[in-house]
Amino acid sequence: MAVPLQSRGEGEEDRYAPLAEINVTPMVDVMLVLLVIFMVAAPLLTVGVPVNLPKTNAAEVTQPQKPIVVSINQAGDTFIADEPVAAADLKRRLDALAAEDPSRIVYVRGDRTIPYARVMDLLGQVNAAGFSKVSLLAEAAPKAE
Repeated sequence: MAVPLQSRGEGEEDRYAPLAEINVTPMVDVMLVLLVIFMVAAPLLTVGVPVNLPKTNAAEVTQPQKPIVVSINQAGDTFIADEPVAAADLKRRLDALAAEDPSRIVYVRGDRTIPYARVMDLLGQVNAAGFSKVSLLAEAAPKAE
């Protein structure tokens, strides 16, 4: 049995235009549910196991202090951090810093053009002030390809 095809009349095509709008209501609903879940779960993630901790007389752990940077430029001028220091005041300033905390790290930077003996003299002054953690800083060489 055959089904007869019906012909469309003029103007009928306009009634069957596709709907091209996106319905965002389900997406908003899902996002709100996820927001509620995260709002409820977030405080639970930060809470640890309840423990009654014992008391102690041990000293509190302190944050490490910033290292002291001592530099010598090409002209032979000495600096602590970015502040210029006269050669006569260098020993006094280093002694004062060592009196505060002799365990601080000291970085020594020297220009590549100054004599090696000048850098060693500065290292000796830093060591004589009482610092035991002294490091020399250098610039990384470019990689050879």
